Parts: sequence; C-alpha cells; structure tokens
Amino acid sequence: MKTYPVNIAGVKRELPVVQVGPGVAVALLNLLGDTELVEAAAQALAEKLPAEVETLITPEVKAVPLAHALSRLTGKPYVVARKTEKPYMINPVTRTVISITTGKPQLLVLDGTDVPLVRGKKVAIVDDVVSTGSTLKGLRELIEDVGGQMSAVLAVFTEGTPRDDVVALGHLPLFEPER
Repeated sequence: MKTYPVNIAGVKRELPVVQVGPGVAVALLNLLGDTELVEAAAQALAEKLPAEVETLITPEVKAVPLAHALSRLTGKPYVVARKTEKPYMINPVTRTVISITTGKPQLLVLDGTDVPLVRGKKVAIVDDVVSTGSTLKGLRELIEDVGGQMSAVLAVFTEGTPRDDVVALGHLPLFEPER
C-alpha cells in the first residue's frame, strides 16, 4: 500500500493513500484512537487559536477527539454537528453538504440544546482535514443561522488546493489512484 509521510507537531505518521472517487486518492488521516497524534495536534492548534474565539464546533466523527482535546487545553466549550438527526434532539438545525471522502450528500445537524453555545458567540470550526470546503460552508451556515459568527477555521491539514482561510498544521496533496 502506498503511504504519505507526515510530521504533526513532532509526531510522525505514514498515512495510507486511498481512492475516494474516480481519479482521486487522498492521504487518509484518522485521528480516532491515535491519542498521541490528537494531543500533539491539539497543543499546536491551541497556540494558533485566536483569542476572541468563545466556542468550538466540529463535524462528527473523526475530528471529535481533536475538538475535545482542544477544548480541554483552552477551556473553550465545543459542540458537535452530528451527521444524523436523533429523536432526542430539540429543534435541530440542519444543512446538507457533499464531502470529498464520501462523495455523497451528508447532513450536518446542530441540536437545539447546543444553540446557546453558538448564538452571539465567536466560533471556531475545528476539523481534521479541509479539502473542498463544503463541510466548512455547511458549518458556517449553521453557525450564522443560529446567530453565531464564524471567527476561525482550524485543521490538522488542508488538502488539494492550498487555502489561506484555514489555520492548519500542514498541507496534503491529492493523488492519482494507483492502477
């Protein structure tokens, strides 16, 4: 299997390169279960977090440990935008996005009980990898729909076209699938 070497705040990993669509492969970052990597990335991102940020928001699933660690380090609360609406949610707010890793429409759902953590607050989006920006767009709309203000975007990596609107620890190229 082809891999791509990365160094995140002194922690080295070989990311597997996997095909995610016709003609497109990515170096797959998986933070789930990698405590050492999550803690190193959270510490490095905490140092770059703008002082005005009051709340963190993250999409479910792979970036949740990063948002949790960043919350613990900074004392800022975090909210998870879920990918399915749950029966227990009160007045959920939703947006549909297309993710490069799934290639399919995905729902982003903010539970109404989390709205007070966002309304009237300066919010930072926390994600593992930012590629096309469709998830960012959906999260920004959720934040603004409930009266919050997107103040920053923090990610471990940007991917594909470099982005100057994201505070990231590194950049990943896109790959052509192996034949």
